[in-house]
Amino acid sequence: MRNLLLMTVLLPVLLPLAGCSHSPMTAVKHVDIDRFMGDWYVIANIPTLLEKGAHNAVETYEKNPDGTIATTFTFVDGSFDGKQKKYQPKGFIKDSSNAIWGMQFIWPIKADYRIVYLDEDYTRTVIGREARDYVWIMSRTPALAAEEYDEIIQFVDSIGYDTSKIKRVPQSWPQQQTGELLKRDSI
Repeated sequence: MRNLLLMTVLLPVLLPLAGCSHSPMTAVKHVDIDRFMGDWYVIANIPTLLEKGAHNAVETYEKNPDGTIATTFTFVDGSFDGKQKKYQPKGFIKDSSNAIWGMQFIWPIKADYRIVYLDEDYTRTVIGREARDYVWIMSRTPALAAEEYDEIIQFVDSIGYDTSKIKRVPQSWPQQQTGELLKRDSI
């Protein structure tokens, strides 16, 4: 019975990978994990089921004493006036580059999470997956200049993604909150 339950959970995760013919996805050479911590606005993505319709999406990372990454993903569902949602998966750094993680929403599954682009100022990043099914374009600010966005889209295309699936995530923050996110205790 336990094996049947396990297969029911794992099969939907593993089947898409069975036909994967992509070349390996290269992560950045090194991530200064302390600099990477903090708030990241989700500018665009190929959304997962739970992210469809997300507005004001923000991913926050905090290093735990045991080396894992406490992650808080918040967004407003459906519109800027929608219900606020909050998820708290845990990140597990998998190699010495600090660029390849396993992201665990439910035990025991750790989803592939790769920092595939990171500018030298740690202000823009792209998170990818080797299956090229999901991607997240994130920034320390709620908007990117058109040239910056186009440059990142070209990069995402160059690593094998179908960029026609990328959706912009609406971001609208009162002026005084830009750079100072809403207190997560109120969510």
